[in-house]
Amino acid sequence: MSENIPQNPNQRDPVTSPSPPPPAPVPLTPGPRASRLQQVFEQALARTLRANSYANFAGCFPTPARHVPSSLESVWRQLNAKLEESAKAEFDDIIRERDAVRQLNELDRLVGEARFRMDNGQGAGNVAPHTLGADELYKAHLTPYLREAQSVLETKLEATHAENAELAGKIQAQRSEIQALLSSLETVVTDLEGATAATEQFAKENDLRQEFIQMDQEIKARRDT
Repeated sequence: MSENIPQNPNQRDPVTSPSPPPPAPVPLTPGPRASRLQQVFEQALARTLRANSYANFAGCFPTPARHVPSSLESVWRQLNAKLEESAKAEFDDIIRERDAVRQLNELDRLVGEARFRMDNGQGAGNVAPHTLGADELYKAHLTPYLREAQSVLETKLEATHAENAELAGKIQAQRSEIQALLSSLETVVTDLEGATAATEQFAKENDLRQEFIQMDQEIKARRDT
């Protein structure tokens, strides 16, 4: 005889629940992009070490290279080994601090899902809202307002640029007018200076004439007496 166990009405059936299953944990094993990043780093490091060849190194120290080449070569090998070790350690620290492997693996997963949706004719509109995270929902609601505000600001900015261009044209015209007035003023000043010089010359000549007339009158007066 089977016993009927009452089910909790608030408990959802996992088979018929509309909520999607939780995403699979991101593996920490380097995926395609993480592996490619490691490969690019190793290639760059190898080129750097090849550039620091013994010939180039010995060229910087010609005297030790000529007298103690074995010792100099030993120093060169130790230097390259230390450089390689330090570069790899720093690269590993950056990968660990930035959580690069997990991030790149997550990118691989997202790209794979996007390609799958594209290949199956699924657009962005087919994504259920309840599958999005809080940050994505926030951005989805905020984006239309931000775009409208951006459009208003761009319109105001264009109007401001047009006003600035008009003001710049007026200022340039006023500068040209001022320059023309200054040129005219310089001409007037030159004419006034010429007139002043002529007046002074005339005054000097008139004074000499008056003195000559006075002297002539005095001479005549003496003759008459």
